Amino acid sequence: MDFNSMLADLQPLSDNIYFTRATIIVIYLLLAKAADLLIDKILRKLAGLTKMSFDDQLIGFAHKPVCWTIIWLGVIHAIIIEPLPVPWSTALPSIAKSIILMIWTIALVKAFSWAVQTKIDSPDSQGKIGKDVLLLIKNVLRVIIIISGVLWMLTIWKISLTPLFASAGIAGIAIALAAKDTLSNFFGGISIFMDRTYKLGDYIIVDTGERGEVIEIGIRSTRIKSRDDVMITIPNAILANSKIINESAPVPRFRIRVPFGVAYDSDLEQVEAIILEIADNNPNVRKSPEPRVRLRSLADSSVNFELLCWLAQPSEKGREIHALLMTIHRVFKERGITIPFPQRDVHLISGESS
Repeated sequence: MDFNSMLADLQPLSDNIYFTRATIIVIYLLLAKAADLLIDKILRKLAGLTKMSFDDQLIGFAHKPVCWTIIWLGVIHAIIIEPLPVPWSTALPSIAKSIILMIWTIALVKAFSWAVQTKIDSPDSQGKIGKDVLLLIKNVLRVIIIISGVLWMLTIWKISLTPLFASAGIAGIAIALAAKDTLSNFFGGISIFMDRTYKLGDYIIVDTGERGEVIEIGIRSTRIKSRDDVMITIPNAILANSKIINESAPVPRFRIRVPFGVAYDSDLEQVEAIILEIADNNPNVRKSPEPRVRLRSLADSSVNFELLCWLAQPSEKGREIHALLMTIHRVFKERGITIPFPQRDVHLISGESS
């Protein structure tokens, strides 16, 4: 059998539309495999030669979407080479395009989330753009990408957007009335981001009494972890209209007050020197600003002082006050300094017997 006769035998197959479509899909599958090998064997190695990690991650995010896109483009090509009966002529290409759109939407969400999270975890995230602003950017980017993907998918399915935009005003009013609390929390979060009231890692006290470390600032609420390791979630609308004490601002240190009292017959200069020595020997007390001792009152039973010193973090407050008071009690006992307690003298006067 010569070559021409072989071609003649294959001619009926080439005229078969299903065979042609299958051939096109196989060709695109081979192209997808070639792209897979190109990305995995060549581009990854080239990216590994650079000092940046961004290109490696970018290739990782684009690897599967590129291969799947080639495959689904092959499906679209195989479908449109000859018109299909209605409704398949419209439905199948739209389904394939929608799948491609979803693949790239998910990939973009992952890529942008990774990029922003990497910036958040970097040491310089406390500069002009703090972690809280980066979290806002991360959440807003997700919303923008998803909304853009939904609108594009409506366009693929030839759904007119004009009626949607025309009814947006009425829908906006209805949504505003139904979700006014959600919207107030959203704008409360925006005001917190803009005012820079606090940031991640700060210790805050809300006027309702909650105190803790800010561990997450979301669009709707802020989460703080108390010293009892309890998670407290507070809506942003409440925080935006509350008095907030930020113990971590404006400088990254925290002052504590340690009250104590001594007897009236104590040598006050010696007491002051002992307390400063105790503070200086504590490794967690900062040397700058220097600790100081202040006489606060001449009370009924004692001379009351306060030790003022600074710690690196507000989280150390309870532990270090405990350690300083324990040391003060021990040293006072060793050096014979009396810590007084309230006493009352009762004088009994006997009357003259009649």
